[in-house]
This record gives sequence, structure tokens and C-alpha cells, in this order.
Amino acid sequence: MKLSKTKGFTLIELMIVIVIIGILAAIGYPGYTEYISRGKRAEAKAALLEAVQSIERNYSVNGTYLNSGGTALAAVFTTAVPANGTAYYNIAVTGTATRNSFTLRATRTGSMASDGCGNFEISHTGARTLNSNTKSLAACW
Repeated sequence: MKLSKTKGFTLIELMIVIVIIGILAAIGYPGYTEYISRGKRAEAKAALLEAVQSIERNYSVNGTYLNSGGTALAAVFTTAVPANGTAYYNIAVTGTATRNSFTLRATRTGSMASDGCGNFEISHTGARTLNSNTKSLAACW
């Protein structure tokens, strides 16, 4: 009777597979994190545009961007992105809103605090800008 050799993987073969998996992970992880960041930025931009629409509807009804007391921008929009859970952008008025003008800013926070696109801003005229950014306007907006 002939005994067969045990079949399996050697330690060297196993180490080569682990190294290949490590290289693939090192290549794929930065792309994955940028993909997640782009999604969060898109959500913040959508929230900013929705806030502007809400403020414009209020302006159409009341003839002013300010609240009924005339002291601040009417609070008719969501102030955190996402609205539930841990926020990664906070939306607020930057500067002083007037009867006929305002600028909203989505400020980075949480996991997006160091994002290269910085803080998104949009004014009553629809002008879109970035604040504290390292990436270009075209790449982010």
C-alpha cells in the first residue's frame, strides 16, 4: 500500500497570497475613501440647494429673507447633513443676512473635517464658492 503525500499550501505560498491581498488593498482603499467623500459632498450640496429653495419660497410669500421679527434669516431649512445621525456638514448663514441677500455655508465637521474641498457656500444669487479649500471649485462643485 502506497501512502500519498499530504496536499496543501506551503508557508511561502500563503505569504505570497497575503502580500498580493495587501497590495490590492493599498491600491483600492484610497479610491474607496474618495468615493465615500464624494457622496457626502454631494449630499451637502443637495442640502444647500434645498435650503436655498426653502428660503426663496419664504421670500416669495413674505417679501423678505428675514424671519417675522426681521432679525435673522428665516429658519426654514435643515441645519445638519445628514439630518439624522452623526453630521459631517453643518449648514448656517455666513455673514449677516438682509431683507434681500444671504449666503449659506456648509461647514465640514466629523469625518469630513479635513476634506480638501473645504466648506461649500452659496448666495442668494446662486453664486457658488468654496472656503478653506485645497481643491479647485470645478473639482468640488
